[in-house]
Amino acid sequence: MKTFDWESRIREWSRQRIEALEEYEQEELAPEVIESGSLCYPGANEEEISATEARLGVTLPPSYREFLKVSNGLYSTSKCGIRFYSVEKIQWYILDKETYIHRLVELNQDLEPVPDEEYFIYGDEQAYSRVEHLQTCLEISTEDYQIIFLLNPQVITSDGELEAWYYDSKYGDAQRYPSFGQMMEEILNDPEFLP
Repeated sequence: MKTFDWESRIREWSRQRIEALEEYEQEELAPEVIESGSLCYPGANEEEISATEARLGVTLPPSYREFLKVSNGLYSTSKCGIRFYSVEKIQWYILDKETYIHRLVELNQDLEPVPDEEYFIYGDEQAYSRVEHLQTCLEISTEDYQIIFLLNPQVITSDGELEAWYYDSKYGDAQRYPSFGQMMEEILNDPEFLP
């Protein structure tokens, strides 16, 4: 598994995001963000992460656990932007979306299932998501403009990573990644991404 230097990468990304804001937007940031110059929350400890795993009955993937230890969530650079949750707020996506998910699954039940050899292609050539997996996805961020970050426990790699989704609920599909780490590496390198 490729290691990712969360601390330095988030610190650099935070600096870029904060500098890109207009002065009045910077003034609206939380005082702790202005003081630290970082969009990180203080990291979670092992006990907090383990308590969340016990609450949810799932083992969080290694790359996400490492992220949480550096930043227990992630501030948004706008009042209405996506914010990554702290461990205490991680929940099952279906809790607030049961009707939506059941309707989406029903609408897709007559479609041919995506075969594994197509499903496990990631990047620009990837197939549609398996919408039935939404029933067991973990919600790890707020939702803004119908976009949310999810972890999919239905797909686990040999090194314990869960598939990560950048999910668009308007269109019912996701940009999928084999791990949270790979998703965040792409996102944190994208100058257009403003949470």
